[in-house]
Parts: sequence; structure tokens; C-alpha cells
Amino acid sequence: MMKQTDNSGALALASDTTRQSTVFRLFTFFGSKTVRSWCYQFLLAALLLGFSYWLYSNVVDNLRAQRIATGFGFLHQRAQFAIGEKLIDYTPRDSYTRALAVGLLNTLYVTVCGIVLATVLGFIVGIGRVSKNWLLMKVCVGYVELLRNVPVILQVIFWSVVIRNLPSPREAIILPGMGFLTNRGLTFAVPAAHSGWGWAFIALLAACVMSVLLARVARRWREHHGKMVPVARLRAALIIGLPLLVWVLAGAPHELNRPELRGFNFKGGFTISPEFTALLLGIALYSSAFIAEIVRAGIQSVPKGQLEAARALSFSPWHVMRHVILPQAMRVMVPPLASQYVSLAKNSSIAVVVGYPELANISNTLMNQTGQALEAIAIMMGVYLIISGATSLLMNLFNRYVAIKER
Repeated sequence: MMKQTDNSGALALASDTTRQSTVFRLFTFFGSKTVRSWCYQFLLAALLLGFSYWLYSNVVDNLRAQRIATGFGFLHQRAQFAIGEKLIDYTPRDSYTRALAVGLLNTLYVTVCGIVLATVLGFIVGIGRVSKNWLLMKVCVGYVELLRNVPVILQVIFWSVVIRNLPSPREAIILPGMGFLTNRGLTFAVPAAHSGWGWAFIALLAACVMSVLLARVARRWREHHGKMVPVARLRAALIIGLPLLVWVLAGAPHELNRPELRGFNFKGGFTISPEFTALLLGIALYSSAFIAEIVRAGIQSVPKGQLEAARALSFSPWHVMRHVILPQAMRVMVPPLASQYVSLAKNSSIAVVVGYPELANISNTLMNQTGQALEAIAIMMGVYLIISGATSLLMNLFNRYVAIKER
């Protein structure tokens, strides 16, 4: 009897010990910081998935109740609306997909033009902000304070109103050597259609690529051998000479398609529309004010000793800025510049207020005709996400290029 009691007590003690050991292991397992982190993330992901499913089910049920079809099949239907400005061929008989492609190209076109114009103006004003000339510095300060404190949509509307109040084509403002400025836009002569221009443009692109490669080779040579190879003139000659040579070999086409006043408008030449001009000026000037401040901050981040050393070596102001200040300032400027470029790309959607047919404007027309609002908005969100991501990627690559290389 005594032995049975001892055995049962031993078994109970062993069971309690095992239970305590299991609890201790569980406590130790969930007490780990890594395990807790994974559990919190799993719980958050489950909540987000549950909320997304509830939201999706709610939207689908409401659409079915209102008998609104869903899906992207409507993209193959005929658009049945005209588009005034287009970079590719388009007619109202084309599909909605083609219409969205026209809007996308217009968005990219105004974005690229805006980035170039905003960058040029921003660098000029930013350098003027640190000028020793009091008048120039104050003018640049006024430029920045005025443009960055006025909403961009108001600036776009302002330029649209200004352009619309210009004279009619019959009373056009003549710009010597440029063209005619009217309330229909800026009209100027362009080279007549000829295959030689296309080949010259291809040669220009090839020359730019070769120039970049030549600069990289010269840079690596300087890093490895400590000697600078003067390639600036060679690069300039390459960019100018190669397209010129191809143009001459292609027959040197020089005929111009000149605009002529016929009736109430000009025929021929090329016209930059009021809508495009107002949008471009609005978003470019607005962004240039912020870029100017980025440039100013980048220049002022360079130690003054660098500037004094360059002046002691008898560098001209241009060479000091070109070879000493800007290369070091770019390392500070590139990250915020990327943010401004992304913001400019998204601001292009303001075109809807002036009627320029970019992606948002065409998507709005698409929604009114088909009722497929969710799909159209999803397409716009995806496109702007890709544009922003591509812009950030390119700027990150450029940032790696200008970053300090440690040996």
C-alpha cells in the first residue's frame, strides 16, 4: 500500500514538472522579441485582409444592387469621343485602350517638359539666391516666395486666363524668328517632313550615349591614374558633329513648314496649344520655386573652405561653381529633387481644369460614358504609381552615380 502511494506521488510530481516545463517553454517562446514581432505582423496582416475582404464584398454587393457591371472588358469598346492633342494616331472609332494610351503619352510629355523647365529655372534661381548681387538675390527671393506660396491649381488657371486674353490670330503678336503668339497658342515654323531629320535625331541620341560613356571612361581614368583627361570639347564636338554629319549625308533637308493665316486661324507649322502652355507653365514654375530652395540649400551645404581654396587657385566663378560647388552639392540635392519630380508628375492631373487631354482628363470622360468609375480610378492609380516609381528609380540611380565612392 505504501509503495502504491509513493508511485502515485512520484507520477503526480513528474506530471506537474512536465506541465511546468511546457508552460516555461511556451512562455520562453512567446517571450522572444522575434516571435512577438512575427505574431504582431501576422495579426495586423489578418486584420488588413479581413478589412479588405469586407470592403470588396460591400462594393460588389452595392454595384450588383445598382446593376452596374464590373471588369475591364469595356476597354475594347469604341471610345466615340475626339481628342484634340495627341502624339499617336487616334480617331473616335478607336478603343478606350487607345484613348487611355493617348492620355498616358500626353501625361508623360508634359511631365518630361515640366521637369526640364522646372530644373533649368530652379537651378538659375537657386544660384541667384546665393549671389552677392543684392538686387539679383532679392528678385530671386521674391520669385521663390511668390510662386511656392500660391496653390499650383491657381497658377495653372492664371496662365490659362492670360493666354485666352491674347489677341486673335488676325491680330497675332509677331515674334521675330519664332512665330506668332495668339489666344490659340504659339505657332511657329518647323522642318518639313523628311527622313533625314529622323536619322539626325537618332544620331543625336547615339552621340549623347557615346558622350556619357566617354565621360565615365575619363572619370575612371582620373580615379585610377590621378590625371584628368580633357574630354569636354570632344563630347561637345561629338554631340554637334555626328547629327550634323548624318543630316548632310541624308541630303541636308532645309525646307520649312511655315504657318500661314487662312480664315480665322493659322495653317501649317506647329502650334503649342493654350491648354498645354498653361499647364506646363503652372506646374513648372511652381516646382521651380521649390527646386530653387533645394539648390540654395545644396550650395550652402558645401564647406566654405572649398570655395576659398578654389579661389586661391585662381578659379573663375564659373569653374568654381561647375567643378567645386555643384558636384558636392548634388549629393545633397538629389533626394529632395526626386521628391519634387514625383510631385510634378502627379500635379499634371490638374490638366482637367484647363481641358488638356492627359490621363486624368480622358479617364474622367471614360467614367462619364461607361460608368466604370472604380476601374478607371484603378487604372489612373496604377499608372501614376508606375510613373512615380520609375522617377524615383532613375533618381536613385543618379544618386548612386554622384555619391562619394569609397576605395
